[in-house]
Amino acid sequence: MPRSLLILLLLMLALTAPAVAIGPDADGNYNIMKPEPGTPAAKQRARKPTAEREMTPPKGFGVKQDTRRGSSDNVYPTSLPKSDHPLSVPRQELARPAAKGPPPVYVPETGRPLPNLPSVGHGPGGAETFQDKAVRCAHQAGIYGPKNTGNPNAYIGGCVNQ
Repeated sequence: MPRSLLILLLLMLALTAPAVAIGPDADGNYNIMKPEPGTPAAKQRARKPTAEREMTPPKGFGVKQDTRRGSSDNVYPTSLPKSDHPLSVPRQELARPAAKGPPPVYVPETGRPLPNLPSVGHGPGGAETFQDKAVRCAHQAGIYGPKNTGNPNAYIGGCVNQ
């Protein structure tokens, strides 16, 4: 029993401590920035209570009321200066002919060849890497299904090692 009472008191203290710490100071202001002890009083700016302050409308975002805005003279648009260098000729790249795909994969369980899907190679010059081939073969095994490929693991292994 005394342990649960201690825990309850500790919980109540933890919940009420922040409310006491946030209270207003002696002037009635809620100011979280207290001056450091030992600073001269001249540097500490005292705020007037809200009732004594003059209520003035805001003048803008950091703009004094008497400042002028804009130019007093007319400003006309001018063209940009010409470049000394001639324009470069755009480079035209010709599309490479589509690479011939690998031959159809022969499936021993069904006794017939299944065509390979076109591949997008990510290797140098658009060549098909081993990872590209593995992804293509796994995709084909899913498309053709177990009826046409037989054992999917055997089909993917034969396709990758082709």
